Amino acid sequence: MAFGLDSLSISASGLTAQQFRMDVISNNIANADTTQTPEGGPYRREMVVLTPAYAPASSFADALQQASGAVGGTTAGVSDEAVGAGVQVAGVVQDPSPFQLVYDPTNPDAVNGYVEMPNVDISTEMVDMMSAQQAYQANVTAFDAGKQMDMDALTIGQ
Repeated sequence: MAFGLDSLSISASGLTAQQFRMDVISNNIANADTTQTPEGGPYRREMVVLTPAYAPASSFADALQQASGAVGGTTAGVSDEAVGAGVQVAGVVQDPSPFQLVYDPTNPDAVNGYVEMPNVDISTEMVDMMSAQQAYQANVTAFDAGKQMDMDALTIGQ
């Protein structure tokens, strides 16, 4: 374990993940009225999947050992690989919810007067944005606390 840097790297990974999440939410809001994408059809909402940043066990026996704490010294059933690794973006998935049909005969993408609109709900995006912002702020606070503890530890011997 590196001197105090684990807590900083955990917070840094959280900051990076939340920033990516904010970027995806911003992209969803920007495309809330996009009825035609290069792939065809309306824009489909995207969501970020976050996972712990450690390599998953290669077998059930390894997973069981990691979970029970039999490998590598653990606390409360969490392996050392899981502690101090932070979080990572596992991927971006599209929301499978249906598109909304809106009557707008003046729209060039209208079929029989109805236009398929993206499945982006602005209020949902705003709630997700506030959640990401609060998680980002929590990571900043944890980073500052870790940094202060490291600074205090350096002054113990003086």
